[in-house]
Amino acid sequence: MKLKATMLAGAAVLAGGFAAGAFAQDAATVAFLMPDQASTRYEEHDFPGFKAEMEKLCKDCKVIYQNANADVNLQQQQFNSVIAQGAKVIVLDPVDSAAAGGLVTLAQSQGVKVIAYDRPIPDTPADFYVSFDNEGIGKAITDSLVAHLKASGVAEGSGVLEINGSPTDAAAGLIRDGIHKGLEGSGFKTLAEFDTPEWAPPKAQEWAAGQITRFGADIKGVVAANDGTAGGAIAAFKAAGVNPVPPVTGNDATIAALQLIISGDQYNTISKPSEIVAAAAANITVQFLKGETPEAKTTLYNTPSELFVPAVITSENIKAEIFDKGIQTAAQVCTGEYADGCKKLGIQ
Repeated sequence: MKLKATMLAGAAVLAGGFAAGAFAQDAATVAFLMPDQASTRYEEHDFPGFKAEMEKLCKDCKVIYQNANADVNLQQQQFNSVIAQGAKVIVLDPVDSAAAGGLVTLAQSQGVKVIAYDRPIPDTPADFYVSFDNEGIGKAITDSLVAHLKASGVAEGSGVLEINGSPTDAAAGLIRDGIHKGLEGSGFKTLAEFDTPEWAPPKAQEWAAGQITRFGADIKGVVAANDGTAGGAIAAFKAAGVNPVPPVTGNDATIAALQLIISGDQYNTISKPSEIVAAAAANITVQFLKGETPEAKTTLYNTPSELFVPAVITSENIKAEIFDKGIQTAAQVCTGEYADGCKKLGIQ
């Protein structure tokens, strides 16, 4: 998805200077730095999407990809390394959104542009921010769950668990804010709430197991901030012998989550093909390399931003939104024990 760009400042540009600028852009080095491997999305979707779009727009550009594996210090080292290697633009999905402010300051002091990716950097404005609307995601999955609970006859005043993402991730904070907005005035109460360190599914599972022991059948639903934490919660219910599992939300539309929706163990997820945001990041990168100013559609944390609106996925629309649109195929998802569920939903 391409973003519009403003014209280069100054109508009169010397031909020699223009040629030099174009050459620099064609041969530029850029970096794509991702935060962790708790989710498979970065290797399977984000980086391939970014690389593919860069190859279209700047075939001679060098793209450096590195993943920090949830290590703040490692990401700092990687950031310093790509600057030393001559990166002119760095696309950064920070491990720690607060700590990333220092990285932005360092880069900008050396004329390097920083595009905050997926997770915002609240304290120090990056040059651009591109993401799905994280607060909107939190509210959307919650609204979907609330509507489902009411349609299922669950009495108002009943309780839900809330499993948020990493406390060092500003995007997780936005999702949490959206969840709070969705639950406010919903008629349902939050029994307990947890910020999941590093978004780690085992930590979400461990916490959920404790809450199942504590609240038992009073848990009528779970608002989980992503598919990994959702999977952890579902595993905890199954280990406790709870059948059926209360409806659990998710986010990312991973293959595992789609399978859980097909089997009826997860209620919803969010379809946000990472390739969309990755391609936008590549377009913004190339505009910066050309000396252009990318057009912002909004501003977040004093940073010019482009936020994309995702779709909520349940068993009712999974065929139309995921399989009919070619985001996933039946061959990838409808394997083994999930084949019968796919047939019932018309997924072939």
